[in-house]
Amino acid sequence: MLTNPSDTVLQHVLTTARTFACVGVSPNPVRPSHFVARYLSLRGFRVIPVNPVHAGTRLFGETVLAGLADIEAPVDVLDIFRRPEAVPALVEEGVRVLPGLSCVWLQVGVTSPEAATICEAAGITLIQDRCPKIEYQRLFGELRQGGINTGIVSSRLP
Repeated sequence: MLTNPSDTVLQHVLTTARTFACVGVSPNPVRPSHFVARYLSLRGFRVIPVNPVHAGTRLFGETVLAGLADIEAPVDVLDIFRRPEAVPALVEEGVRVLPGLSCVWLQVGVTSPEAATICEAAGITLIQDRCPKIEYQRLFGELRQGGINTGIVSSRLP
């Protein structure tokens, strides 16, 4: 269970991953799921948005899909923006329908012992209670001049 993954693990995921499937992404630009996914797409990652409520609309140059089973492309990271109780079923499905999945990433404030067990059994890295946008900025020199962690997640891009 990686609630406190090393910088080496985080760097490895962020330098080897090419595609993120973002479950629960919102088209609302002030929602954290939107600005994190947008940030990742602006950094060159392919972001496949997944949200049954908005299926068929377009975000980040991709069509929003209803579920993980609708994804036809390889996915490296399953990035989940859902409440903890929804996580185990999503991780089980991701392991089953996304061949080549190497990481499950749970956003800030979200942890799941059940997801940890599933990922460990499948040999998949699990990162919990972290944000890929924040970690990318921290690890690759995009923090503001002060470089301090204010505890505020912002939708403002550098």
